[in-house]
Amino acid sequence: MSSASASGAVDSRMDIHEILNYLPHRYPFLLVDRVLEVVPGERITALKNVSMNEPFFPGHYPHHPVMPGVLVIEAMAQTAAILSFKTMASKPDDKSVYYFVGIDNARFKKPVGPGDQLVIDVKLQANKRGIWKFSATAKVDGQVAAEADLICAVRPTP
Repeated sequence: MSSASASGAVDSRMDIHEILNYLPHRYPFLLVDRVLEVVPGERITALKNVSMNEPFFPGHYPHHPVMPGVLVIEAMAQTAAILSFKTMASKPDDKSVYYFVGIDNARFKKPVGPGDQLVIDVKLQANKRGIWKFSATAKVDGQVAAEADLICAVRPTP
């Protein structure tokens, strides 16, 4: 684990039980398995273990299973949500919802398949009036699989 920067302390790892406290997603849409490191207000590194048992593989594609790119982006957004809540020192509740509101500069560089482990790095770029901007990268075996700039917002539940 790397050391903290001058502006924030490194939080400890998060297992799936703690992640479930920070994300409202559940199977089959929970796409973060472990957090390796989080520095509130700065960055987070998380893992998604990709298994042949994923519900999308039978249809995408049966002859050559590939994790849909939109789900790789979603895994990055869920990782960003954990960083946001850790930064706010709060957890999701039924009074607000964390929306994914934009994707810029998305690029897919390497297919992700069964047996791969996505290492997701997200950096906070800005937070103004409840709008969060992040840069995110997902790697497999040290190679970039996908990258994007993400925009999210916390809003009151309608």
